[in-house]
Amino acid sequence: MLYVGVDLGTSSVKLLLMEENGEIKNIVTREYPLYFPKPGWSEQKPEDWWEQFVSGMKELLDGFDRSQVDGISFGGQMHGLVILDRDDHVLRPAILWNDGRTQEECDYLNITVGREKISAYTANMALTGFTAPKLLWVKKHEPEIFTKIEKIMLPKDYLAYRLSGVHCTDVSDASGMLLFDVKNKCWSKEMMDIVGIREEQLARVFESYQAVGTLTAQSAAELELPESVRVIAGAGDNAAGAVGTGTLEHGMCSVSLGTSGTVFIATDEFAVDAENAMHSFAHANGRYHFLGCMLSAASANKWWMDEIIGTKDYPKEQEGIRRLGDNQVFFLPYLMGERTPHNNPNARGTFVGMTMDTTRADMTEAVLEGVTFALRDALEIARSFGVKIERVRLNGGGAKSPLWCRIVANIMNVKVDKINSAEGPGFGAAILAAVGCGRFASVEEAAAKLIKVVSTTEQEQELVEKYEKKYQVFRKIYPALRPVYDEIVK
Repeated sequence: MLYVGVDLGTSSVKLLLMEENGEIKNIVTREYPLYFPKPGWSEQKPEDWWEQFVSGMKELLDGFDRSQVDGISFGGQMHGLVILDRDDHVLRPAILWNDGRTQEECDYLNITVGREKISAYTANMALTGFTAPKLLWVKKHEPEIFTKIEKIMLPKDYLAYRLSGVHCTDVSDASGMLLFDVKNKCWSKEMMDIVGIREEQLARVFESYQAVGTLTAQSAAELELPESVRVIAGAGDNAAGAVGTGTLEHGMCSVSLGTSGTVFIATDEFAVDAENAMHSFAHANGRYHFLGCMLSAASANKWWMDEIIGTKDYPKEQEGIRRLGDNQVFFLPYLMGERTPHNNPNARGTFVGMTMDTTRADMTEAVLEGVTFALRDALEIARSFGVKIERVRLNGGGAKSPLWCRIVANIMNVKVDKINSAEGPGFGAAILAAVGCGRFASVEEAAAKLIKVVSTTEQEQELVEKYEKKYQVFRKIYPALRPVYDEIVK
């Protein structure tokens, strides 16, 4: 049988076709526009997601026996606000995870209502990317739209609805809405009252590996698939990516060097970081996870290469970097503000320590190191409350660089494992589809059979010591510059 994994990203949708033995048979990517109506705003049209998904599916399945497609599931960009009216028409463009317009709403939730209360209700604090502050923004600034809201959804769930006719979401993605009681895996009545919505406006919640239904007659005809194809709830991109790397057992850690960067730590039991610097979310395997998220990871390197240096030959630029640990240039990768651990939308990207001897290679190296130092900030938070992490599974576009793998191993002082697939959320989504269709008894069984470690990058003691000294310097730069960032943004 064949299983489709859908990775609904910020710039494109990636579709992956997997056989039940884990072999990836085809991958198709379709891009769609990203809109910035005002500085700091970020929106997309859900209709664009559906249009490109349908187009991509036709190419994905071209030449394959469509009757063998058993299930479809998803990994998707989190937090985005999709709102429908009573006729299931989209009311406005989706407000995305990287939209920063809701600082006033976050201040209301964290300060007026109180961070402790919000955390007690949802296990997290309010951040500009989360969904509940977006609803408060629409309520205040677009009241005529707010009154028409019949259903509140997340990006990937819009695709699931268009396929199955079911208004659904999953526990991992719902965890990032600030409307979900993560511990008890249900909608929070207190948060619904604060925001001013009713439970019937929210989607039905499933575990990530559960089937929400099958294809409607209309979607089956449009995709030229049998109506019996099952639609599986899927997961937020980070949880789906963790499934795709096999990061499931208690204490396992994966690090993503994607557009954003994440430190994902699986845990069997629910727990909350007292300072809310790490997110506490449900996992796609029925358990929980901690998540540290930085907003610019591989995208910081892409910015440096594409926009500043003006090259697409990333490996060639890294060839000139030979003496790791000796670079005196530091880079703070806060090009879109920052979440973990600073929670500061005013933070900005910054180079520090340049001299007349600084080279292009030094600055390229500083970007790779700066992203990794920032990810270590999240790792150190987890270590501070007793999580012992000795190895990580690396994924995302940045993981393709052997140099960056080496930098991660030595800055974080961990063994870095790479697995047999680099497809992250798409592969994880396909695995969830197979589990939801009964091909495997559990997510853990599927991962054990389909995911293998193919290489390991180990630490080098001399480099670990050099990077430890550099990290202690890196940690001092943001506090020193924070007042300056606030002045810049005013």
